[in-house]
Amino acid sequence: MPYGGNDWLSLTPEQAIESDLPICDPHHHLWDKRFERIPYQRYLLEELLLDVNSGHNVKSTVFIEAESMIRAKGPEHLKPVGEVEFVQGVAASSASGLYGETQVAAGIVGSANLHLGDKVRPALESLKQASPNRLKGIRHRVTWDPHGNLPGVSSNNEKGQLLNDNFRKGAHILASMNLSLEGWLFFHQLPELANFAKSVPNLTIILNHIGGLIRIGPYLNNQEVIPTWKKGISQVAKCPNVVIKLGGMGMEMQGFNWHDRAVPIGSEELARDMAPYLQYCIEQFGPDRCMFESNFPVDKISYSYTVMYNAFKKFSKSYSDTERASMFHDNAVKIYALKEI
Repeated sequence: MPYGGNDWLSLTPEQAIESDLPICDPHHHLWDKRFERIPYQRYLLEELLLDVNSGHNVKSTVFIEAESMIRAKGPEHLKPVGEVEFVQGVAASSASGLYGETQVAAGIVGSANLHLGDKVRPALESLKQASPNRLKGIRHRVTWDPHGNLPGVSSNNEKGQLLNDNFRKGAHILASMNLSLEGWLFFHQLPELANFAKSVPNLTIILNHIGGLIRIGPYLNNQEVIPTWKKGISQVAKCPNVVIKLGGMGMEMQGFNWHDRAVPIGSEELARDMAPYLQYCIEQFGPDRCMFESNFPVDKISYSYTVMYNAFKKFSKSYSDTERASMFHDNAVKIYALKEI
């Protein structure tokens, strides 16, 4: 294994702190035979539960699309329905109570092509039919970088999607169906997101992974990255229909290089390293529009679930009980309209 793995993570054992604090994890994936995600090629209910049951009080989770279990055949615009069908089954298994109290995939975010414009409705309706009680929105990835594909960075090489008229028509259909849009893009695209958010004010947009910092390749040691990111975050935060997820910082693209260590990082150091970025996001959006996320198993290449949430808890000590409850649990439940039992 080039990095990661449960054996490696076990080299930094920690007990969960504040184990009574309720958590809704608003961002994780499920997949199998994911060979590009070494060592986590398989991450299904069993693997997820090993993480969420590691000591923290995870009440519920939200699944985010990962191009997993896409239909092999059929109309192109309906192939992503297969993923929602798959996760609906996982959620039903979790709801049986046989696997513990955590409501896995209490919310499901699928995928649809908003470039279909007005014609995206049948695809969205099919997603809702596949999960009438759990589908909350979609993620249409708009990641683009002028340098093309960077190591460990997934880019679709299509510039300016958020400015596309058909894309915006599709977004209006999404909003009319009371579904949200996950915003996965890179930091230099944040001004486009602000422009887009203003054009669809009735659409709830959930910005993923603190706005997609890249600090590798041509962005390594680039002094313009952080100021550009800060300016973009500030612009997007002025849009009341946008909320932000605090996490995704364990990805290689963010440039912390925690995955390269002989011994995994612990929560004290992790909290310190994350603090300036988390603090800035909270300052701009306010605690009522922020959610701590795991982004597992993607971020699992850098730290364990226990260490990660310990770090979030240590970082957030200066916030009030109400603000912490919002960021760890209540905001996610409200934004995704989850029905926790």
